[in-house]
Parts: sequence; structure tokens; C-alpha cells
Amino acid sequence: MSKTVKPNPKSPAAKKPKASSAPSKSVSKVASKLASKVTTKVSSKAATKVASKPKPSAQAVGKAKPYDLVVFGASSFVGKIICRYLLGRCADENIRWAMAGRSMAKLQQLQSELGVNAEKIPLITADADDAASLGALCGSTKVVISTVGPYALYGEPMVLAAVNAGIDYLDLTGEPQWVRQMIAKYQAQARKSGARIVHTCGFDSVPSDMGVWFLQQAALKQFGEPCQHISMGVKAMQGGASGGTVASMLNAIASAAKNPSQRREFANPYSLCLDGNGKTVANSTRQLSQKSARFDQNHAAWSAPFIMAAVNVRVVLRSNFLEKQAYGADFRYEEVMLTGTGVKGRLRALAITAGLAGFMSAALLAPTRWLMQRLVLPAPGVGPSEATQVNGFYDLRFVGKTRSGKTLRCKVLGDRDPGYGSTAKIISELALCLLANPATKSDAGFPTPAVALGSRLLKPLNRAGVTFEMEP
Repeated sequence: MSKTVKPNPKSPAAKKPKASSAPSKSVSKVASKLASKVTTKVSSKAATKVASKPKPSAQAVGKAKPYDLVVFGASSFVGKIICRYLLGRCADENIRWAMAGRSMAKLQQLQSELGVNAEKIPLITADADDAASLGALCGSTKVVISTVGPYALYGEPMVLAAVNAGIDYLDLTGEPQWVRQMIAKYQAQARKSGARIVHTCGFDSVPSDMGVWFLQQAALKQFGEPCQHISMGVKAMQGGASGGTVASMLNAIASAAKNPSQRREFANPYSLCLDGNGKTVANSTRQLSQKSARFDQNHAAWSAPFIMAAVNVRVVLRSNFLEKQAYGADFRYEEVMLTGTGVKGRLRALAITAGLAGFMSAALLAPTRWLMQRLVLPAPGVGPSEATQVNGFYDLRFVGKTRSGKTLRCKVLGDRDPGYGSTAKIISELALCLLANPATKSDAGFPTPAVALGSRLLKPLNRAGVTFEMEP
């Protein structure tokens, strides 16, 4: 079963083929088309109409939608893993879902790969370079998962379409500079339309965001006060490299190298704590940012910088900001990579630190960045084998200290490789949890995973193989 939305013959999508899973047009040119009227069927004439204000979602006015959930970018590497997982989960709960992308041939191939149980899953063609097709897609569903990245290049059109339709949107971005831009541009519209735009719904940053939330709830229950400081240490992690994550990271580095204002944003851990006017809310509390190997007293082990801390720390601080400083206005959070004790632990920490420094230095320069992309790093759409995904895991340790000096510990464990196996299950369960818990007026906007769902997310994450345990 398929549903095709034909792009305007004059649109860029009709003029040239795409080389990747996302279009090559700039976001700024595409986003201006996205205020077109949302409807489940779009004619070529409708594609030329532009509305000046976001329309209320069909869900808000009581119209039935054909789908509960649509996966946009279904034929991408991670999209395929998500669809395979959802095939069983949605059948169990009678969820109406569809797979979407710009190539019907690739969607049909995916449908065939998934087997006979996928034969009746609807297929929708939609292109991030075609405003009308995205409007039609968002008008047909309650929740959309987007895997089309790097999001800073290709993500804005779908965000705006979801905002205009007043639906729930999830993605796997690890690009804080882009997340900041989306919040600043569209948070007022999202609150008005009832949309929930939830970024960073994979390994970055759900285990970190929910791990802090979990430990803080325990501190409040046991001590009657939150933890003033929490340190997360990656004790162990195994999995394959993610081409999509690497591409997003390189794009963020390249963008910051050209833009002084973005470099300042990267230096500010509170860059996602924005007021209603899209301005950063000042906070004088100094956050710890590890840049070298050191012995970590919180975890009693040597440590090195953790590359995903730049994303995760900002998401956790945004959660605290959105919850009106529930963790305290002076709350501090840090993330490190634990390397063990003794001489071996120290040498390992030094080696990781040197490797990260070399990577960042090479990524800042266009020629060496190009060489790494061509010769060393995995390309977007390339990822680990199924065996690597299944045999992967992660073990995150959280240590919290309250203002009165009391200490609490917990661990977050994942049963698949972080970049793909676990990430695919996490975003799938988060999407189903949003579907089961419709937005209220106060929920709309750009919540973090922890703020959007809180305790309601624990069981779904357990189902996804992510467990939360207190430690003695």
C-alpha cells in the first residue's frame, strides 16, 4: 500500500536527483515554503499557496488522521532499524503507522526486506525539499520520527511542518547549535499550535537526561533535597561507529569554524536555556568541562573527556531550566569517560584525550576534514553490522551530591550498541509513549525527553533495554 505526494514540477525536488538521504538545498530557502496549508491530500495547485500563520492541527480540531505514527527517512540506515523494531511493537498495540521517504523504490525495497508482515504497511513519498509533501505527511499523522540528517542541513523543513500541524516530532540530532536555532525560531508557534518538538531522542541524550532525572527523584525521596552536583562517568561502552553522528559532528565543527557567534554558543553550556524571545538566560554557575586526562574523585578512576558531553550537558541543563530550576539554580553536571585505575588507566585516559584533540584539530581545517571524510570516517548511512549492534552495550554511572553533603549513586545500562541498536529502540519507545500521552496546552513547545514524559518514560525505556538502578 502506498501514498504518493507529487512535488510541484517547478520545485527543486523535481529538477535534480539527490545524492544522499537529504536534499542539497539550503534550509533557509526551503523553510520559507513550509507555511503552506496542511492537508492529507495535496494537489499541485495547493503547493503554491502559503499561509502566514500556523494552522491548528487536525488532532486539535477533532479530525481523524489515517496514521498514529510515521517514520520519515525510513530507508536510511537507522530508519530501517527503527522500522524493523516498530513492525513488532505496533502490531502488538494495533498502532497505525507508515514508512516515509523520498524514494518509493527504496521504501518498497525496505518493505520487502521486512517480510510478509510489512506488506500492508503504508508507504508515503515525501521530500525535505518539498514543502507540500511535508505538510501532507504531518497532516496525516499524530507523531513523526525524522531520521533525515545532518539536521542542521536538512532538518528545519520537517520541524516547521510539524509545528504548523500541531503534532509530536522526534529526531536523533546531536547538533546543539541547530537545536538552539529551532527553539529560538519556532517555540512560540509550537506552543500556539500544540506541537511537541522533542530533539535528541537517541543515545544522545535520553540516557543522560533520564539518568539525571532518575537520580534526582531518588534524592528528593530519600533526602528531601535534590543533588547540587551530578557526575556521569561512562564505565564501559561497545558498539560500531555511526556515519550519521560523525557527519553531524563534522558539520557542527565546520559551521562553528566559520561563525564566531556559534563558537561562543559552543563555549556556553546554557546555550539551550532560552527565554520566550530566543535569548539565552544568564546563569552564573560555572559548569565543569573536562579537557584533559585526570583522576576523577567522584568515580575513583582515571578519566578522559567524553565526546558526547557537549550535547548531553546542554540537554540536562535545559531540563532543569524548563522545570524552573527543580535541581537548583546552582546545579552542576558533567560527563567523563572512565578509563580505569592505576598506570594503565592513566595511560588510557591520556591516549583518549590525545585522540580527541587530534580529531578536533583535523576537523577544524577543511582539507584535513575532507581527507578524514573520504579515507577514515564512516559515511552517512553506513553503520555497524547486526551482530555488532546486538553485542554492543553501555554502562553509565551517575554520582550525585546534595548541598548537605549526602551522596547517591545509580547506573543506566543499555543492551545494544549505543549509536544504532539502542538508539533505534529508544526513539521508537519515546514516540509510542508520546502517542499514549497526548500533549496538553502546557506541554507544547520544545521539551526535553525528561520534561516531556518524566516517570512515564521509565517502563518504555525498560522495554527498549535501558534500565535504571540505584547503587549502594
